[in-house]
Amino acid sequence: MAEQHHNTTHSGNHPAPTHSGGMTPPDTESLRLLVGVAELGSIGAAAAELHISQPAASKRLSRLERQLGLPLLQRTRQGCTLTPAGTMVCDWARQVLAHIDGLMSGVRALRAQQKSTLRVAASMTIAEYLVPRWLARLRTALPDVHLELDVTNSAAVAEAVRHDNADIGFIETPQPPDGVSVRYVTRDHMIVVAPPGHPWTRLRRPLTPTELAATPLIVREHGSGTRETLHRALTDTGTEPVTPLLELRSTTAVRNSVVAGAGPAALSVLAVATDLAEHRLVEIPVADLDLRRPLHAVWRAGLRLTGSAAALLAIATRTD
Repeated sequence: MAEQHHNTTHSGNHPAPTHSGGMTPPDTESLRLLVGVAELGSIGAAAAELHISQPAASKRLSRLERQLGLPLLQRTRQGCTLTPAGTMVCDWARQVLAHIDGLMSGVRALRAQQKSTLRVAASMTIAEYLVPRWLARLRTALPDVHLELDVTNSAAVAEAVRHDNADIGFIETPQPPDGVSVRYVTRDHMIVVAPPGHPWTRLRRPLTPTELAATPLIVREHGSGTRETLHRALTDTGTEPVTPLLELRSTTAVRNSVVAGAGPAALSVLAVATDLAEHRLVEIPVADLDLRRPLHAVWRAGLRLTGSAAALLAIATRTD
């Protein structure tokens, strides 16, 4: 089909730059179309290459000429050739498009890497004593997955999954939070511990919940599952804990403070098992106080776990 033809020896028909100091940059598809005309010899062939109609391609190229204020194409019955200005613009366009193609290739690579990244958030006790084993198993099963672990308290874990800052989280609060999907993982047991020589270690009977609640303890910060479990257990017995002796932001800091003789605390047995075996800490029995707590996996509400997140959940819920 013959091309529509007219000479484009434009003179004063092109507008001045659209704003002071420069002009609006052309869009990449128009530049690709210009390069296509140069390589294929006609607007129709270039349009077909880019899967657009010939009339749309002609309008786009005319708009590009007006935008740049330069005649770019010489249209004839035999096809199109580039004007001297069009040849120069086409050479620059090839360079621009090469950089853009490199940019998009890099972006695609980054997006692919993000898809193979698993963002995990876990509360302190779980992160320190359970998650390392789970992630080691996941690494064996999926060696190409990049793992990111955010260690924080249970409240912050729930917020991370709600706002899509973590793909999956693990919490220790006795009551699962609202607004997230929840799956039971396992059960943990907290105990009261004191340093050797503490008066409680000489008791010949279990401590009462009232005595425990009346004693300033070393505790975790608000939002911690460890602290919430203790508080809920005491209030369930009708007692209200007094102001803490120390408030610390990690399980390790609480454990170290108790070992150093600062005072007693309630901690997961996972965190103090070695200290009990090596007599750095003493377990203090407490009568009628249930310090067991479920550990849960949480993720964004309404989302179905797939890929590495689903694999990690399967590992965490295994009983072995």
